[in-house]
Amino acid sequence: MSGKLIVQNARIIDPASNTDIHGSILIENGQFVDIVEGQQAAPEGAEVHDAKGNIIAPGLVDLRVFTGEPGREFRETLRSASDAAAAGGVTSALLMPDTNPVLDDAALVDFVSRRARDTAKIKFYPAAAISKGLDGKDMSEFGLLKEAGAKALTDGRKSIQNAALLKTAFTYAANFDMPIIHHLSDENLTGSGVMNAGLLATGLGLKGIPHIAETIPLDRDVQLAEATGVRYHAAQISCAKSAEIIARAKQHSNRISAGISINNLCLNENDVGDYRTYFKLAPPLRSEDERQAMIAALVDGTIDVIHSDHDPQDVEGKRRPFAEAVDGAIGLETMLSAALRLVHEEQIDLVSLLKAMTCNPADLIGINAGRIKKGVPADFIEIDLNYPWVTSENDLKSRSRNTAFEGARFSGKVAATFLNGNKIYELAEA
Repeated sequence: MSGKLIVQNARIIDPASNTDIHGSILIENGQFVDIVEGQQAAPEGAEVHDAKGNIIAPGLVDLRVFTGEPGREFRETLRSASDAAAAGGVTSALLMPDTNPVLDDAALVDFVSRRARDTAKIKFYPAAAISKGLDGKDMSEFGLLKEAGAKALTDGRKSIQNAALLKTAFTYAANFDMPIIHHLSDENLTGSGVMNAGLLATGLGLKGIPHIAETIPLDRDVQLAEATGVRYHAAQISCAKSAEIIARAKQHSNRISAGISINNLCLNENDVGDYRTYFKLAPPLRSEDERQAMIAALVDGTIDVIHSDHDPQDVEGKRRPFAEAVDGAIGLETMLSAALRLVHEEQIDLVSLLKAMTCNPADLIGINAGRIKKGVPADFIEIDLNYPWVTSENDLKSRSRNTAFEGARFSGKVAATFLNGNKIYELAEA
C-alpha cells in the first residue's frame, strides 16, 4: 500500500499498552503513523474507513495452525487456511511442522515460507520440528532451521517421551534463542484413551485420558526448562493441576509460558454428547470445573496465549466410531467469536482477552505484530462486538468442515481484516 488510509469513528484497543480509546488511526505505506483520541480530519488524498463505532484491534496472532500443505492439500492449503484466518481476524499464524514431508529440513522451511508469501493472504511463519520426522529420536538441525526462517521448534501433535533428548534439545534451543513449544502427553498414561477420564467416559463405554497424562510430562518439561534456561511454552494445557505447575514455575523463571486451545476454554466433556467425533480432541475436553479453572488461569495471567488449534481433517478421518476417529477440529474462523463469549459473560475483560491473542503470542515468537503502535505494520481488525451469527459448515472458508462449533450461536464477529493497511476481508453484511 503506497497511499494513506484513515480509520475514523473507532474504539481503538491496543492490549500491549492497555489502550482503550475512541479515536482515529492514520496509516501510510502499510504502517501505523498516528493514533489520536477523538476525531481526526482526513488528510488530502487519504482513503477513509468508517469503523461506525466498532472496535479496532491488532490482528490476531495464532500460534497453533495445522494445514495440509505440503502433502495433504485436500484437507487444507496455505491459501484456504489464509482465507479462513482472514475471516476470523487472524493476520499472523505459526504453522505446525506436521506436513508430508515434515518440516525438519531447512529447504522445506524455506519452501513453505516462499509458498506462503506467494499464495496466502496473511502472514504465515513456519515452526520447525524438534525431532527428525517427528519420531522423537534424533534432533533436527536447529541452527540451519533458524537461518531458513523457523520461528519456533515443536513436534506439533507429537509429544517427545525421551527426557534425555528433550534436555539436549532444550540446551541447543537455548543457545540459538529459539522457543520450544511442546505438546504434553505421556503415551503410556494416555494409552488408548479417547476422552477425559471420568464418569462420563465410563457411561459412554469409552477409555479415558487422566489428567496425569498431561501433568507428569509438564512437570518434567518445567524442570528441564529451568535447568537449561530455554524459552519454554507448554503448547496447550487443559486442567487445574497444569495451571498450578505453570504458576509455580513462573515464580522462578520468566522464560516459561503456557497456551490453551479455544476448545478447552469454551467447551467441556459434555459436548461429546452422543459420540460426536468433532469433539474428539487432544488434549481432550475436560469437565466444566476444569474449564472454569482454565478461565481463572487466563484471567490471572498463568495462561499467556489462546490459540485456535486449527487442525483440518477429512470426512474419512472423522466419520468413524468415536474411538477410531482422528483428533482435531478447525478453529481459525470461530476462535475470536468463541472467546468473546467470556467477555459477554463478564468472566474476563476485553483488553486482557485480546492480549492473549495478539501481543503475547507475537512476543513469544519474536514477530513485529500484535500492536497498534507507530511504526508497526498496519495489521488490524474491526470487531462488531454484538453482531449475532450462527456457525454453519457451508459458510466456512476452510477446505475441511470438522468444526467443534457447528450450529453455535455467537455474539461478536470480525467485520473487516486489514494486512499492511490493505483490506483482505470484509463481512458481507457490514
